[in-house]
Amino acid sequence: MILQLLFVLAAIIVGARLGGIGLGVMGGAGMAVLVFFFGLEPTSPPIDVMLMIAAVISAAAAMQAAGGLDYLVSLAEKLLRKHPSQVTVVSPLVTYLFTFVAGTGHVAYSVLPVIAEVARETKIRPERPLGIAVIASQQAITASPISAATVALLGLLTAAGISLFDILKITIPATLCGVLVGALLSKRVGKELMDDPEYQRRVKEGMIEENDKPVNRIENVGKARLSVILFLLATVLIVLFGSIPSMRPVFEGTPVGMPAIIEILMLTTCALILIFTKTNGITPTQGSVFIAGMQAVIAIFGIAWMGDTFINGNLAAITAPIEGIVRDMPWLFAVALFVMSILLYSQAATVRAIMPLGVALGISPMMLIALFPAVNGYFFIPNYPTIVAAINFDRTGTTHIGKWVLNHSFMMPGMVATIVAIGVGLLLIQIF
Repeated sequence: MILQLLFVLAAIIVGARLGGIGLGVMGGAGMAVLVFFFGLEPTSPPIDVMLMIAAVISAAAAMQAAGGLDYLVSLAEKLLRKHPSQVTVVSPLVTYLFTFVAGTGHVAYSVLPVIAEVARETKIRPERPLGIAVIASQQAITASPISAATVALLGLLTAAGISLFDILKITIPATLCGVLVGALLSKRVGKELMDDPEYQRRVKEGMIEENDKPVNRIENVGKARLSVILFLLATVLIVLFGSIPSMRPVFEGTPVGMPAIIEILMLTTCALILIFTKTNGITPTQGSVFIAGMQAVIAIFGIAWMGDTFINGNLAAITAPIEGIVRDMPWLFAVALFVMSILLYSQAATVRAIMPLGVALGISPMMLIALFPAVNGYFFIPNYPTIVAAINFDRTGTTHIGKWVLNHSFMMPGMVATIVAIGVGLLLIQIF
């Protein structure tokens, strides 16, 4: 079993370094070793999760192609410029909302340059709003009803009688509390901008100039607004169907499962956006949302399949030595989720790879929901795309990776937001 685990970890580490679809295909390579060399029986790949994510990404990509994301960015810019002195608190709420609606943290790319410029213009250290804004876009993944991670968790816990509302009533307030606490503490990070040595150096050397680059122009505001409305309506319907099972069609006494409901609604929404906004069906596949989403699908395919196969083949050996410890202190499972998310660089892949172990260990479904925000640990090593983008968008140089790598601009807000979210989640499951 130890040798198998080493191969599994090697596949994860190499896949993370390859980037893109590397994580998924290395999961496939790990499967080859487990099946052909060690003789483990392959489990079923996570087909429903993959199809749900593909449907959601298709709709979100269609919204992006119709100008919906650019429309949301224009609204965000107006909000930020209306309250420039509160940019450190408003910015994370904006990126949180973007991710909550779209189901992917990659939509933060479009608003990060706006945050950086508003902060610089108002002489607020850009590191403060940028750091927590990136973290907020990650935390919202575990609160969004249509994110790949939430969909994956729902798929695992449905058999235990958990509904989508059961997850959201814990994760939404918990992650929002974590983000707000992180934002308030971020207001005290570092020196004031005008006193920062790096900013002073860049100004002296003429490295900072006014940015005249306009925000993306929206060709047709009406179409862009319509795509956002259609996508939001679909999201609301998903929440309603997930929270009220009696709304779903019933066949042979059983309501239609949420995977099918999500797939039907999101594919239909994609079709309606394409038809009513007259968007070419090829255009959505060329946008950043579709590319990032399909990478997530491939990652989950390989990694989750490999993880399921390894855990299923060694279930007794894995659970026996730690079952008592986890039963007495189930919150320790959050550490495993956090560490694996650092390696996997994907909340959804972490859920599919590790959450089944939590179920097998007998951790209650509500406890697993409270610990869900622990899968947001991939800020720990500062090489995730949104982190790198935020550093590059800050022309003042205050958002940075420290001399010791881990002492970077996102560590404090990330740790605070995650710990507070888990703490509030543990409190909420006691109430509910």
